[in-house]
Amino acid sequence: MNKVLFFAHLRDAVGEEFLTVNASGKTVAELKAELSAKYNLPKMETIMTAINEEFASHDEVIRDGDEIAFIPPVSGG
Repeated sequence: MNKVLFFAHLRDAVGEEFLTVNASGKTVAELKAELSAKYNLPKMETIMTAINEEFASHDEVIRDGDEIAFIPPVSGG
């Protein structure tokens, strides 16, 4: 199983700070597509992903026990 963390507007859209899902063997892109469809998440292509606190590419494969975080772009001044 995997813990998936959501930040900013993604947390609001999902309604939870994190979910526990079985993402083992999926790529980051596959997980994004699955969660986007299930929770109607906006603009997932612009969302940064971290696996075990290290940034990950869309084609990185998720292993059992990995912690995934979806981090929207941040703006400010």
